[in-house]
Amino acid sequence: MDRERNRLVAVTLDEASIGRGSPDQEHERAIAIYDILESNYFCVAVEAEGPYCLRLGIVERKLAFEITREDGCTLMTHLLSLTPFRRVIRDYAMVCESYYSAIRTASASQIEAIDMGRRALHNEAAELLAQRLEGKVEVDFDTARRLFTLIYALHRKP
Repeated sequence: MDRERNRLVAVTLDEASIGRGSPDQEHERAIAIYDILESNYFCVAVEAEGPYCLRLGIVERKLAFEITREDGCTLMTHLLSLTPFRRVIRDYAMVCESYYSAIRTASASQIEAIDMGRRALHNEAAELLAQRLEGKVEVDFDTARRLFTLIYALHRKP
């Protein structure tokens, strides 16, 4: 794995299809993008070396992964159905809500138990994402987790 070439160097959001979020949502999105760019492994299946740029948008209710090289040359666009993610996004949202509520009033052991459930759902979503990208884009587990964080931030209601 050549981590210098097989990585994302830019992640942008198509505002026309995704739209802007509330200030809190925009902050979450920016943090998620920062985390992805800080450390990632990302390699397209077509024989084209990176580093890569990723633009996310919505096309026909699917998440569009438009992948280019740094020079702007389009390598591929992959449409990812979000239907398989509905349950895990819904469950993750509920657990996150419980976690943030628990921080204010629950014991340390209760918070830890909720956090373990939250991490398990996050891992499940990352595995699902890596599976759904298989044959198109190869990502390592940590990158899949970070990409799911961004997908969740895009999906989250204010």
